[in-house]
Amino acid sequence: MIIVTIAGALGKDAEVKSTQGGDQLCTFSLAGSVGFGDRKQTIWFDVTKWGKGADQLAKMLLKGTKVTVSGELSQREYDGKTYLQVRADHVALQGERSAGQQSGHRNQNGAGTRDDISRAPFDDGLDNDLPPF
Repeated sequence: MIIVTIAGALGKDAEVKSTQGGDQLCTFSLAGSVGFGDRKQTIWFDVTKWGKGADQLAKMLLKGTKVTVSGELSQREYDGKTYLQVRADHVALQGERSAGQQSGHRNQNGAGTRDDISRAPFDDGLDNDLPPF
């Protein structure tokens, strides 16, 4: 088993899925950069976070959100390409909330909404071509 910690940005909004047994999972694509200058590369990871709170987590994980993920690394083959996957144990949002968001917005259940996280403009030059998930 290989455990990794990755810091990067989401390539698109996270999605919530359910298994036939009723278990929930949150899935998202995370981009990280390695190298610098003309040798800079973007590496994509397909991340899955299982269990309670998957639906609430997905509400906070929007395209461009910066997160740190720790979990078990694996890979899969699809159409002759190799895709890296992480089964996340921990997902942490990076950055601080803006002054206007300090109090946070709550829905009827008291849970945070998408407005709870900072939505500063995001552009780190990552390649926006996402592999199939």
